[in-house]
Amino acid sequence: MAPKPRVTRDMIVEAAVEVVREAGAEAVNVRAVARKLNCSTQPVMYQFASMEDLKRAAYERVDRIHTEFLMRSAGERDPLLEIGLNYIRFAIEEPRMFRFLFQSGYVREAGLTEMIDSPELEPVLSAMQAGLEMDGNGTKKVFLTAAMFAHGYASIIANNNLRFDEDTVAADLERAFTGAVMAVRQEDNKNEEFF
Repeated sequence: MAPKPRVTRDMIVEAAVEVVREAGAEAVNVRAVARKLNCSTQPVMYQFASMEDLKRAAYERVDRIHTEFLMRSAGERDPLLEIGLNYIRFAIEEPRMFRFLFQSGYVREAGLTEMIDSPELEPVLSAMQAGLEMDGNGTKKVFLTAAMFAHGYASIIANNNLRFDEDTVAADLERAFTGAVMAVRQEDNKNEEFF
Protein backbone atom coordinates (compact mmCIF):
# COMPACT_ATOMS: atom_id res chain seq x y z
CA MET A 1 0.00 0.00 0.00
CA ALA A 2 1.47 3.34 -1.06
CA PRO A 3 1.78 6.02 1.64
CA LYS A 4 -0.74 8.85 1.57
CA PRO A 5 0.63 11.98 -0.07
CA ARG A 6 1.78 14.49 2.52
CA VAL A 7 -0.18 17.75 2.71
CA THR A 8 2.43 20.50 2.94
CA ARG A 9 2.21 23.98 4.33
CA ASP A 10 2.56 25.42 0.80
CA MET A 11 -0.30 23.24 -0.45
CA ILE A 12 -2.49 24.52 2.38
CA VAL A 13 -1.62 28.16 1.62
CA GLU A 14 -2.36 27.66 -2.08
CA ALA A 15 -5.70 26.05 -1.19
CA ALA A 16 -6.53 29.02 1.07
CA VAL A 17 -5.67 31.39 -1.79
CA GLU A 18 -8.06 29.46 -4.04
CA VAL A 19 -10.80 29.80 -1.42
CA VAL A 20 -10.13 33.57 -1.33
CA ARG A 21 -10.21 33.73 -5.13
CA GLU A 22 -13.52 31.85 -5.37
CA ALA A 23 -15.43 32.98 -2.28
CA GLY A 24 -13.51 35.74 -0.49
CA ALA A 25 -11.34 35.90 2.62
CA GLU A 26 -14.33 35.50 4.92
CA ALA A 27 -14.85 31.99 3.49
CA VAL A 28 -11.38 30.80 4.52
CA ASN A 29 -11.75 28.25 7.30
CA VAL A 30 -10.26 24.86 8.14
CA ARG A 31 -13.08 22.90 6.51
CA ALA A 32 -13.04 24.91 3.27
CA VAL A 33 -9.28 24.54 2.91
CA ALA A 34 -9.38 20.82 3.74
CA ARG A 35 -12.17 20.36 1.20
CA LYS A 36 -10.01 22.05 -1.46
CA LEU A 37 -7.19 19.64 -0.63
CA ASN A 38 -9.51 16.65 -0.41
CA CYS A 39 -8.16 15.80 3.02
CA SER A 40 -9.27 15.87 6.64
CA THR A 41 -8.96 19.03 8.71
CA GLN A 42 -6.08 17.53 10.71
CA PRO A 43 -3.23 18.46 8.29
CA VAL A 44 -4.47 22.06 8.14
CA MET A 45 -4.66 22.35 11.92
CA TYR A 46 -1.28 20.65 12.27
CA GLN A 47 0.47 23.14 9.96
CA PHE A 48 -1.28 26.28 11.27
CA ALA A 49 -1.88 27.01 14.94
CA SER A 50 -4.79 29.31 14.13
CA MET A 51 -6.95 30.54 11.28
CA GLU A 52 -5.30 33.91 11.74
CA ASP A 53 -1.90 32.35 10.95
CA LEU A 54 -3.31 30.69 7.84
CA LYS A 55 -4.97 33.91 6.65
CA ARG A 56 -1.72 35.82 7.18
CA ALA A 57 0.19 33.24 5.11
CA ALA A 58 -2.49 33.42 2.39
CA TYR A 59 -2.33 37.22 2.49
CA GLU A 60 1.45 37.14 1.91
CA ARG A 61 0.99 34.77 -1.04
CA VAL A 62 -1.75 36.96 -2.56
CA ASP A 63 0.54 39.98 -2.11
CA ARG A 64 3.26 38.23 -4.16
CA ILE A 65 0.71 37.25 -6.82
CA HIS A 66 -0.38 40.90 -6.97
CA THR A 67 3.20 42.15 -7.40
CA GLU A 68 3.82 39.65 -10.21
CA PHE A 69 0.58 40.78 -11.86
CA LEU A 70 1.63 44.45 -11.66
CA MET A 71 4.92 43.72 -13.40
CA ARG A 72 3.34 41.98 -16.40
CA SER A 73 3.81 43.82 -19.64
CA ALA A 74 0.54 43.91 -21.51
CA GLY A 75 1.22 45.99 -24.56
CA GLU A 76 2.82 48.86 -26.36
CA ARG A 77 2.11 51.46 -23.69
CA ASP A 78 4.59 53.08 -21.35
CA PRO A 79 5.64 50.46 -18.76
CA LEU A 80 4.81 52.86 -15.92
CA LEU A 81 1.29 53.33 -17.25
CA GLU A 82 1.02 49.54 -17.61
CA ILE A 83 1.75 49.14 -13.88
CA GLY A 84 -1.17 51.44 -13.07
CA LEU A 85 -3.48 49.72 -15.53
CA ASN A 86 -2.41 46.31 -14.21
CA TYR A 87 -3.34 47.45 -10.71
CA ILE A 88 -6.86 48.15 -11.95
CA ARG A 89 -6.95 44.99 -14.09
CA PHE A 90 -6.09 42.95 -10.99
CA ALA A 91 -9.10 44.43 -9.19
CA ILE A 92 -11.28 43.50 -12.17
CA GLU A 93 -9.89 40.00 -12.72
CA GLU A 94 -9.40 39.10 -9.06
CA PRO A 95 -11.88 41.24 -7.08
CA ARG A 96 -11.94 38.99 -4.01
CA MET A 97 -8.15 38.84 -3.85
CA PHE A 98 -8.03 42.63 -4.30
CA ARG A 99 -10.45 43.12 -1.41
CA PHE A 100 -8.43 40.71 0.73
CA LEU A 101 -5.26 42.72 0.06
CA PHE A 102 -6.65 46.20 0.52
CA GLN A 103 -9.93 46.03 2.40
CA SER A 104 -9.62 43.24 4.94
CA GLY A 105 -7.45 44.77 7.66
CA TYR A 106 -4.54 42.40 6.98
CA VAL A 107 -2.14 45.08 5.79
CA ARG A 108 0.92 44.74 8.05
CA GLU A 109 2.19 48.27 7.66
CA ALA A 110 0.97 50.99 10.01
CA GLY A 111 1.11 53.80 7.44
CA LEU A 112 1.62 54.67 3.80
CA THR A 113 5.31 55.39 4.35
CA GLU A 114 5.86 51.88 5.67
CA MET A 115 3.82 50.46 2.81
CA ILE A 116 5.97 52.24 0.22
CA ASP A 117 9.12 50.89 1.91
CA SER A 118 7.87 47.28 1.89
CA PRO A 119 10.03 44.74 0.04
CA GLU A 120 7.06 43.69 -2.12
CA LEU A 121 7.05 47.10 -3.81
CA GLU A 122 10.76 47.11 -4.58
CA PRO A 123 10.41 45.75 -8.17
CA VAL A 124 7.67 48.24 -8.97
CA LEU A 125 9.60 51.22 -7.58
CA SER A 126 12.81 50.12 -9.31
CA ALA A 127 11.03 49.97 -12.68
CA MET A 128 9.49 53.38 -12.06
CA GLN A 129 12.75 54.94 -10.92
CA ALA A 130 14.57 53.74 -14.04
CA GLY A 131 11.79 55.02 -16.30
CA LEU A 132 11.52 58.39 -14.58
CA GLU A 133 15.25 58.95 -14.14
CA MET A 134 14.42 60.30 -10.69
CA ASP A 135 15.89 59.62 -7.26
CA GLY A 136 14.25 57.10 -4.94
CA ASN A 137 12.52 59.70 -2.78
CA GLY A 138 10.96 61.46 -5.79
CA THR A 139 9.91 58.13 -7.28
CA LYS A 140 8.12 57.24 -4.05
CA LYS A 141 6.24 60.54 -4.10
CA VAL A 142 5.14 59.97 -7.70
CA PHE A 143 4.21 56.38 -6.90
CA LEU A 144 2.09 57.40 -3.92
CA THR A 145 0.11 59.94 -5.92
CA ALA A 146 -0.39 57.62 -8.90
CA ALA A 147 -1.16 54.63 -6.66
CA MET A 148 -3.84 56.48 -4.72
CA PHE A 149 -5.47 57.51 -7.99
CA ALA A 150 -5.28 53.97 -9.43
CA HIS A 151 -6.52 52.52 -6.13
CA GLY A 152 -9.59 54.74 -6.25
CA TYR A 153 -10.45 53.49 -9.73
CA ALA A 154 -9.70 49.88 -8.79
CA SER A 155 -11.80 50.03 -5.60
CA ILE A 156 -14.80 51.56 -7.33
CA ILE A 157 -14.66 48.99 -10.13
CA ALA A 158 -13.97 45.95 -7.88
CA ASN A 159 -16.67 46.79 -5.36
CA ASN A 160 -19.37 47.81 -7.80
CA ASN A 161 -18.72 45.60 -10.82
CA LEU A 162 -18.53 48.63 -13.09
CA ARG A 163 -17.53 48.52 -16.73
CA PHE A 164 -13.81 49.09 -17.35
CA ASP A 165 -13.13 51.52 -20.19
CA GLU A 166 -9.38 51.05 -20.58
CA ASP A 167 -8.81 54.04 -22.88
CA THR A 168 -10.55 56.45 -20.49
CA VAL A 169 -8.80 55.02 -17.45
CA ALA A 170 -5.42 55.10 -19.24
CA ALA A 171 -5.91 58.78 -20.15
CA ASP A 172 -6.88 59.61 -16.56
CA LEU A 173 -3.92 57.67 -15.17
CA GLU A 174 -1.55 59.44 -17.56
CA ARG A 175 -2.82 62.83 -16.41
CA ALA A 176 -2.46 61.88 -12.73
CA PHE A 177 0.99 60.41 -13.34
CA THR A 178 2.20 63.36 -15.43
CA GLY A 179 0.89 65.79 -12.82
CA ALA A 180 2.65 63.89 -10.03
CA VAL A 181 5.95 63.85 -11.95
CA MET A 182 5.69 67.57 -12.71
CA ALA A 183 4.86 68.39 -9.09
CA VAL A 184 7.83 66.41 -7.74
CA ARG A 185 10.21 67.95 -10.28
CA GLN A 186 8.91 71.44 -9.50
CA GLU A 187 9.36 70.75 -5.79
CA ASP A 188 12.93 69.55 -6.43
CA ASN A 189 13.68 72.69 -8.47
CA LYS A 190 12.40 74.93 -5.66
CA ASN A 191 14.59 73.08 -3.16
CA GLU A 192 17.65 73.50 -5.41
CA GLU A 193 16.95 77.24 -5.80
CA PHE A 194 16.71 77.60 -2.03
CA PHE A 195 20.25 76.30 -1.59
